[in-house]
Parts: sequence; structure tokens; C-alpha cells
Amino acid sequence: MNRLPYIYILFLLPMLMISLNVSAQEDYKLWLQYAKVQDSKLATEYKSKINGIVALENSETIQVASKELQLGLSGLLDTKIEVQQNIDSENALIFGSKSSLDEDILKNLKKEFDQINDEGYIIKTIQVKSKNHILITGKTDVGVFYGVFHFLRLLQTKTSIENVNIADAPKINVRILNHWDNLNRTVERGYAGFSLWNWQKLPDFIDQRYIDYARANASIGINGTVLNNVNANALILTPQYLEKVEALANTFRPYGIKVYLTARFSAPIEIGGLKTADPYDAEVKNWWKEKTKEIYKRIPDFGGFLVKANSEGQPGPQNYGRNHVDGANMLADAVAPFGGIVMWRAFVYSEHDVDDRAKQAYSEFVPYDGQFRNNVIVQVKNGAIDFQPREPFHPMFGAMPKTPLMMEFQITQEYLGFSTHLVYLPKLFQEVLKSDTYRKGKGSTVAKVIDGSLDNHKITGIAGVANIGNDINWTGHPFAQANWYGFGRLAWNPNLDSEAIADEWLRMTFSNDENFVNPVKEMLLKSREAVVNYMTPLGLHHIMDTGHHYGPGPWVSNLSRPEWNPVYYHKADKNGIGFDRSKTGSKATTQYAPEAAKIFDDVKTCPEKDLLWFHHLSWDYKLKNGQTLWNGMALKYQEGVDEVAAMQSTWNKMGNYVDEHRFKEVQMLLNIQHKEAKWWRDACLLYFQQFSGKELPKRVEKPTQTLEYFESLKFPFAPGNN
Repeated sequence: MNRLPYIYILFLLPMLMISLNVSAQEDYKLWLQYAKVQDSKLATEYKSKINGIVALENSETIQVASKELQLGLSGLLDTKIEVQQNIDSENALIFGSKSSLDEDILKNLKKEFDQINDEGYIIKTIQVKSKNHILITGKTDVGVFYGVFHFLRLLQTKTSIENVNIADAPKINVRILNHWDNLNRTVERGYAGFSLWNWQKLPDFIDQRYIDYARANASIGINGTVLNNVNANALILTPQYLEKVEALANTFRPYGIKVYLTARFSAPIEIGGLKTADPYDAEVKNWWKEKTKEIYKRIPDFGGFLVKANSEGQPGPQNYGRNHVDGANMLADAVAPFGGIVMWRAFVYSEHDVDDRAKQAYSEFVPYDGQFRNNVIVQVKNGAIDFQPREPFHPMFGAMPKTPLMMEFQITQEYLGFSTHLVYLPKLFQEVLKSDTYRKGKGSTVAKVIDGSLDNHKITGIAGVANIGNDINWTGHPFAQANWYGFGRLAWNPNLDSEAIADEWLRMTFSNDENFVNPVKEMLLKSREAVVNYMTPLGLHHIMDTGHHYGPGPWVSNLSRPEWNPVYYHKADKNGIGFDRSKTGSKATTQYAPEAAKIFDDVKTCPEKDLLWFHHLSWDYKLKNGQTLWNGMALKYQEGVDEVAAMQSTWNKMGNYVDEHRFKEVQMLLNIQHKEAKWWRDACLLYFQQFSGKELPKRVEKPTQTLEYFESLKFPFAPGNN
């Protein structure tokens, strides 16, 4: 047997380690790669406009902004950019808040300052003493920091900075990640390793990851993080853990990020020694007020509480004969003196309601419109069921004008193939945000509801259930980083276009080469529809396997609660398939404004993408393309598989534009996705074929396994399932 010489192995091993380390860094750096600008013309322009950087202040936030500028510019321009103490030379990059600017500059920028809020920024070419400079400013240091990241994004995406003139500000106040992280470091519905928060080492050990997490969030305008799972453990509110939370809050503060905690409603009993958690009980009210004081004494800028109550077994005010208003307002009163808010989740459904789970949150919350305190915001999932590959927008968004509503998206892919499937979720987010509620007539979009403009709400918010873990690449799949990035960009401005976001992310993360950007962007933009097609076409929903939600399970019918079973949702029988939510069925359509209800009610006007969400139809029902429902559904499943094959073909041509490590990563993951897309197609069509009694169309590949085989598959250790 031939062996390499021992001395050669000793030489090769360090080289291999260096190579692996460099590759890992590409994954780890997310969209903050700061790769050298390859366009020589642009590189010359950039260098001519940035001879040095001048910080007008010295706050913690300005200091980290200065470091980010030095890091970014040194990489992008392949040269060290010096920090200057004053503005002497031509073409300095000057940054500082409004309070640090002299009167002449302020006078010239009055129009721009009038356009922005406290988190907004201005990036503009100005003249100081007849010399040209680029100024990045805002009303606050955090606004300046956001401007710094925008400026670096311009350079990362090949944008000219000649006579730059930008004024931008977030349209939503609270832009937050919800971490479903448990204190034992498992992550519910997390598919990228364990929790970032190493509670055992905190508060004395601050992992570099915490700082890079904060940088990444600040770069896309995220300004808050809920550290613990909505299925909360009361221990997070004990002094032992609050000391650790304080350490994270201190780390995140310079980056403009507030910490929030999920409050377990029964905490007064579990850690407070009380006999009740009744929100009307004086001792309970006092306990929460004292606990809140304790938190704010440690963390003066603590954001407030997120609460999941009386949902899926979680304790809440209904345990004591009270309602959601009673529970939310009690906590709101506790945080109000400190400027805190309460985010009260509207995700509720009861096993005792056999009518239609999709109607329950609306029925439970809409009657309380206008009764919540003004520092309560009700957090509503994008759809009425549960983060499905596609759902119509939640009817609550068109029904509570007196109550601020906060959007909750799921960035982690609980129902979309976990982190092995490439799914560009900003397409889903944009679809929901652009949906018309018709509450004040045509144009009353969901985006206008959550940014407060439709009803003039002062408190506005959007939350994303994080897909982040301690994997080297943060999100389990290199392309899942785009979902974190895209959520942040849409949280900043819900009117942004998902295609423009994809273009930015690809250029910042991989390459500016048009031969890479254009085909891979097209692949991204089609990926969400591909997943819908091979999982839940034409309005099908919640037919995933039970518990872990991994893979198909349309046959599941033996769970103790009816609404936990996929058969509850598809209602397939010999007569057809689909859930009748029209006025002839569960009447869920009546929860929408009349204009929207009319569209959904009529099978002729209901969008085909939502058809089986709202209607139970015959297998022979004719779709708009002339196909029968059975043939059309089968062809959709095949189309989804074919679209993944096309994604593979596209990616296989990108090896010259991407580092080898990430190229092979994505290649392997696309292979898994293609295999699992065929699994979804075959399992679902074999199951539904029992009811339709019809042959598969010629263009649909025949299954190679039996239905019994698919039904026998078990996944007891699927990730993300507690």
C-alpha cells in the first residue's frame, strides 16, 4: 500500500487547515464579504472619492461604525483607508449625527432632515470650504450607522457614488427577530445547529459571534431580538439569567439592537412563589411590576415582552376566566413607565372548535379591537393556519383598525423542507405584504396596515422567526442567508421588491459578475413557487408529516385533535378535494372585507393558487388551462420537481464564479432537494390517487415506490422538533 511520506503529511495538513478556514470564512461572513471591487473604472471612482474617513463623534455606536467602514473599505478598495482627525484633504468620507454638524451644513440639509425619522440617514456629496466630501449623517448615531452600511452596500453592488444624494428611513418602528431558542441551546424549528446563546459561559464570555450577529442585523436595519422561545421557560426571568441577558444587551447596544424576552404567563407561580397568575390579582400585578423594575434596572433600554398565551398548551389569562386584553394590559402597565411594549401573539386555536381552525384567531381577537393599551401590539402570523408554503393573508389584517398589528413571518423553514431546501422567502413575504385587504377600499394593502399608514398607528412592528444557529454559515444552507437578509430589508421598507433584494444579496454574498447574478437571481425568484408546486399546489396546505413537519403526510388521521391531522385540511374523498371555506362551507371568507370575500367566495374569481384553500372541488373540475383538477394538480407536482432540476442545472454552471466550498455545499443540498421533491410528488399523488381513481397524466413520472413504503417512513430524530 502506498503512503505519503510522514514529513509531507505534516506539511500538507497545515495547508489543508488554512484552505478549510478560508472557505469557512466565506460562509461565515454572510453578505458582509467586502470583496475587492473588480470593476477597474468603479474602483478608480471609489478611491478618488474616499481619501480618508473622519468621525465627528466618539460614541460607542460611532466607534463601531468607524471600524465597519475601515473593514469594508480596506477590503473593497484593497487599500488601507486612514482615519483622519479633521477635514483637510479633498474627498473625505465624513460621518456623524446631526448634533455634530456645523450650522452651514445643517442649513443646507434641512430638506433632507425633514424627510427622515430618528433612525433615518442622509448620504450626500457636500462642499466644506470649497472641497468635495461625502457626508453620512442622521438624527441619531444609530441612524448614521445604518447609513454607513447603506454606503458600503453601494460599493458592494457596483453603484456609482458620483454626486450621491440619498435620504432614507425605516417605515416600521420595531424590526425584530424572534429566536425560538431554549435555555438548553436547542432551537425549536431551528435547522442550523444549536442556539447562538451559550448561557453556561455568559455573562463573562462574550463570543465573537454575538458581535458579528449584531453587525449583520444592523446592516439590514433589524433593531431588536427576542432571545428566548415563545414556548417560554420562566427561568429566563430569574436573576441568574437576567445577568446573562444584561451581558447580551450590553453587547448589542452599540449596534442599535434592543433585547426583548418572552414572558411565561405563569412565571409568578413558577419562580415567584404565588398561588395564581390571575391578571386581576393584586399580588400578581405587583409581582410583574417589581420584576419589570428589576429588568430595567439592569437593562435601561430593555424593549419589553413577547407573550404566547392560551395557545398549544401555554398558560394564559383564560386559565383564570380572563381574556387576552386582561393579560396583555396587565403586562403593558408594568412596562409602560419605562417605555416598553408588549407583543401579544394572536396564534391561538382550540381543540374544542371543530368548525375551522383558520377562523379562530380572528374570532378570538377582533371583538377586542380598541381595548388594548397603547403600548400593546398584537402579533399576527402572515396566514391564518401556520406558516404554510402558501396561505392567503390573515383576515385579521383587514379587521382591527383600532389596534396596532405586527406581522410575524417565519424565516426558518419549518414547513418548507428545513435547511436542505433552497427557498427564497422574500417572494413569500412580498406576496403577503402586497395583498389587498380592501378595508378602506382598493389599495389597503397589508403593508399599509403594519407600517401604520392605513390607520395612523404610532407603534408599528414586524417580526421574523429566526433561522439562525451556530453552524459555520449561520443558517444551515448558504442560500437561507438570503431569507434573513431579505426579511431585514423588507422590515425596513415593506414596499421593496424581492427581485431587487435578491440582486443585492447575490452581489454582496457571491459575485457581481452578470453571468452569475442574472441566472442565479432567476433561480432564486422561481424557487418558492417550485416548493409550493412539489409540496402543496393549488391551495393545498398542512399536509406535512406530523410533529416534525418533515416530508409529506397527507394520510395522517390518527392524532388526538382533529386540526392536527392533515386529512382535516385537504378533505380528499371520491367526490374531490379541498377545504370549503366559502359561504357554503365554514364561511371563513366572511372574515375578509366584502370585496376580498367576493373574490375568494366565487370559484371563478378565486385565484387558482388559493383554490383548494377556499373550495372543495370535483376531481374533474376544469382549471383555467383546460386541465381537470386531478391532471392539473399532478402536473403541478411534476412541475415542482422539474423546477428543482432546472435549479441544479443552473447552479452546476456557476463553479467559475463561486468558491469551491460553497459551490459544492449548494450542489449537494440541491441534490437532496431534488430527491425530496420527487418524494413529495410520488407520496402525495399515490395517496390522492386512491380517491380520484384516475391515471397520472403522461408527463408525470411514475412512482418507483408504493404508497405503503412512503407511509412507513419515520423520522424520530428530525431536527428542530422538541
